[in-house]
Amino acid sequence: MRNITIVGAGHVGLITGVTLAEIGHQVVCYDIDQKNITLMNKGISPFYEPDLNDLLKKNLNKGQLLFTSNPKEALVDAEIIYITVGTPTNENGGINLTYIEEAAKTIGEHVTKQEVIVVTKSTVPVGTNKLIKQLIEKNLIHAVHVEMVSNPEFLREGAAIYDTFSADRIIIGSDCEKAAAIIEEINRPFDTTIVKTDILSAEMIKYSSNAFLATKISFINEIANLCEKVGANIEEVAYGMGLDLRIGTPFLQAGIGFGGSCFPKDTRALLQKATEVEQPLEILESVIKVNKQQRYVLIHKAKQHFGHLKDKKIAILGLAFKPNTNDVRESIAIDIASELVTQGAFVIAYDPLALEETKKILGEKIHYAQSIEEAITNTDMVFITTDWDEIKEFSLEKYGKLMHNPVIFDGRNCYPLKVVSEYNLDYYSVGRPAIVKAKK
Repeated sequence: MRNITIVGAGHVGLITGVTLAEIGHQVVCYDIDQKNITLMNKGISPFYEPDLNDLLKKNLNKGQLLFTSNPKEALVDAEIIYITVGTPTNENGGINLTYIEEAAKTIGEHVTKQEVIVVTKSTVPVGTNKLIKQLIEKNLIHAVHVEMVSNPEFLREGAAIYDTFSADRIIIGSDCEKAAAIIEEINRPFDTTIVKTDILSAEMIKYSSNAFLATKISFINEIANLCEKVGANIEEVAYGMGLDLRIGTPFLQAGIGFGGSCFPKDTRALLQKATEVEQPLEILESVIKVNKQQRYVLIHKAKQHFGHLKDKKIAILGLAFKPNTNDVRESIAIDIASELVTQGAFVIAYDPLALEETKKILGEKIHYAQSIEEAITNTDMVFITTDWDEIKEFSLEKYGKLMHNPVIFDGRNCYPLKVVSEYNLDYYSVGRPAIVKAKK
């Protein structure tokens, strides 16, 4: 068992703290947000993640986990410190390291042990760990020897607990063999492949992984658009491609593009870094361009169908950037809603978890429903933007009963075409043939 301090108790920090406590370590999570600290000490997560609250309460009750906003309490006896603060994007696409710098300064001011290992789990540009070490050492009050380890996370929101305990690999980057061995020991109970490398390579692995996955998404969306032009079905195409083990099926689902807090930010950050060192990444430039264009494909389809969207009543189903989370950061649904309002439409939206987060961004620009039925009643069309199970399992018959003349624009290909064809509705998806009044 190790005594571990987590600096930053947001999404990554809380997941890291809870799961490390679950495998037997003593964990203190530090954050400056007193409101969230109070919630977490009561066993309540400030954001939604499946199974998180159960593990949080369990390890609080076991005494394995503590949350504090007091940096001295968190760091005075710390030997292993994880940095998990946010790294938002600057206007130029680079990464804002303000929170990283504040964390490093706080660590330097409060650590007292002779030897400290600082583990960076936040997604940071290549070379940042060197900067972190310099900032910590610059702010040291006591004589402390600091070693750095890069341990990037590969968590999917909505599946972060599962991903932690069923990880494909754990990356440990360090220029100190002893520090790397200790972090390997800490992570060994997760029982997965551990890759030890140098710090710079570990930092690059994170960005390269996300950039490649983003590339797969943009690639299949371009193929989907071509499929529509030639009459092919993207689901059949992707299935046939994915059977090639060199390609694989994950991230070949056509739709309206990728969003969230990772892929958009990380692809832009990697592109910005490449620009700084004068090494063009033309493929990545195209990935970003394609993804930006793809988010408006449903609006183009709707305008082709109706001619215009002014004064149309439109329901949006799904606001979170993906299922099983209330996160709306870089959500394509938010962009679509904003554009529909700009074009004069009346927009009413539903999401199982993300309504309150959406209100913080869109406010009264759109209207909000408490159920799918309420959202689609008397509407001219429906946009499906998040593939929640609740939406995929919703009866197609109800669209016909509740809408004026049912027209569905499905940005996530939620319904099989064979099933849709049995109902009297117009249905447009991505990369598949349209169904227009399959039954009169």
